[in-house]
Amino acid sequence: MKTMLIATTALAALVSTSAAFAHASFANPPTAVGAYVAATLQVPHGCDGMATNEVQIKLPEGFISAKPQPKAGWEIEVISGDYQNSYDNHGEAVTSGPVEIRFKNGNLPDEFYDTFTIYGKVAAADPETGLAFPTVQLCGTDATVAWTDIAAAGQDPHDLKSPAPVLKITAAAGADEHAGHGAPASGGHAGHAAHAGHGDHAAAVNPGGFDTVTLGDLELSGGFTKAMLPGQPVGGGFITITNKGGEDDVLISATSPNAGEVQLHEMAMVNDVMKMRQLPDGIKVPAGQSVELKPGGLHLMFFKVSEPFRDGATVPVTLTFQKAGSVDVVLPIGPARSN
Repeated sequence: MKTMLIATTALAALVSTSAAFAHASFANPPTAVGAYVAATLQVPHGCDGMATNEVQIKLPEGFISAKPQPKAGWEIEVISGDYQNSYDNHGEAVTSGPVEIRFKNGNLPDEFYDTFTIYGKVAAADPETGLAFPTVQLCGTDATVAWTDIAAAGQDPHDLKSPAPVLKITAAAGADEHAGHGAPASGGHAGHAAHAGHGDHAAAVNPGGFDTVTLGDLELSGGFTKAMLPGQPVGGGFITITNKGGEDDVLISATSPNAGEVQLHEMAMVNDVMKMRQLPDGIKVPAGQSVELKPGGLHLMFFKVSEPFRDGATVPVTLTFQKAGSVDVVLPIGPARSN
């Protein structure tokens, strides 16, 4: 197995002052086999009054190509390994991928609940039993709460002492493998579509329709963003900036009427560790060069989005540069996934 550690430094977390459920459970409605889903796990409490500092989620066989949603105040460890079977994903055989996700070094007090989201494809599942995700909460140095008991076919999970959270599966046949894109959990975090496609090439998801904009020596082209799932709190923005002048410039900030806050971010591999960080000093645009804001690299992050970005719509953005000043651009919204 191999391990990839993702460090996230976002500033806000979703919490609630009440817990209406005792067991760790999924907030999702039943999902069809072949669908993509933002599986949203609800963690209702800590360990006998102690705060939860780590949540370990084992992914069941049949749940493939998983991608955790970055979470404020938590590090994410992705443990990869081989699947027991081979699965088809858009015509390609998939035999390995993430098998366990660990949200680490966080702090969820016992009196609060929170949600942890993993985006993936339900490639195979039994509607009778659903997909069980054995989950363990770690609190402090030695306290744990384990939700790891898996019900047998026909057995009620509520009869178990520590039932593993179960993603319910519909019995409908012939499900469209894209059907899960628009069915996120109600009331929880939905799939982080802006990051779910970080491995995709930017040209593949650029929906077109962006008018090249000139600001002094700067040329802005190829701008786009991606559709978000309902309830999803953040979105990503991408654009290419070409500096045709003889002096360096810096993109120092961005704003949008569609978001309460827009930050400049970077994702990069550092010693086999995928790190995401905010860039408070801005993004440098060297003289005579182009800088591409794209999935998996430099990008805009839209926070406090009031309504999810819809495929076919647009997002107005104001970009401010250190020397060139400010410019208004309109980013067309393409599909959440490029494949």
